[in-house]
This record gives sequence, C-alpha cells and structure tokens, in this order.
Amino acid sequence: MSENKPAMPSNSALHRAIAKLTTATLDMKEVPKEERLATLSDEQKSQIQEIINTVIRDHSGQVDELESALGMLLIGHHFGWKVLHLIHSKKTIRKYEDILGIKIREFFPERGPSSGRSIGLAFADNATNFWRVVSGDIKIPDGQRREVK
Repeated sequence: MSENKPAMPSNSALHRAIAKLTTATLDMKEVPKEERLATLSDEQKSQIQEIINTVIRDHSGQVDELESALGMLLIGHHFGWKVLHLIHSKKTIRKYEDILGIKIREFFPERGPSSGRSIGLAFADNATNFWRVVSGDIKIPDGQRREVK
C-alpha cells in the first residue's frame, strides 16, 4: 500500500521560499541598480589595471586561482572586504592576497555600494560578532552566505 504524502517543493522552490522569508526577516533594503557600483578615481582604476597587468605577466601557478583572485580584485570595491570575508575562507583570502600583492582590508572599503545586497552580510549584521560568522561559529543558512539580491 502506498501512502499519499504531500508533495515536497522542489529544491529551487524551497530555496526561493527560504530566500523570501530570510530577506523579509532581515529587512533588507532594495539597492537601486544605479547605486550598486563603486565610483573609482582615475588613480584607483590605474592601480587596479597595474595589478592586473603585473599579476598576469608574473603569475606562475594555477590559472583558475589567478582568475579567481582577479575576480575578487574586480568586485572588491563594489562589495567591500566584509562580503569578501563571508564568501571566501581565510586561507583563500590569504592566497588571493598573495597572488595580487594586496591586503584586502587596506585596499577595499569595509562596505561597498553593493554590500547591502549581500544576504550573508545582512545575517552577519544581525549577529553579535561579524568574525564569529566568518569563522562559522554562527551559521548562515545554506547558500545564503554567497547570495546577493
């Protein structure tokens, strides 16, 4: 005999429902598209381009690590170092800093114009200690740590 069990929502439907509840609970404000990008000075743009050129020219090692480090360089000003710490492990941050020759807490702002879109940062802001969230002592629901809206 088979029992009639209620249908479980698909993973994507469940994920959307959790995300909706999460953002409602966190009271995240919508960041207008025209305000999501950092405005970089000519000096900052030049500095980033110099890092890119130097790193591509001089890097030896895994190309996928180079690509990921360059991606972090390109989004850091937009999201800030707090979001970067939430999406990468401490070991990965150190590896990318070594590849790029920078320290992200000195190079990027704490929060960029798109940091308000980070669900993980919204959770961390509601926690008692940001670094406990980074270390994993305080858990963020699966998938939400790295998600933006």
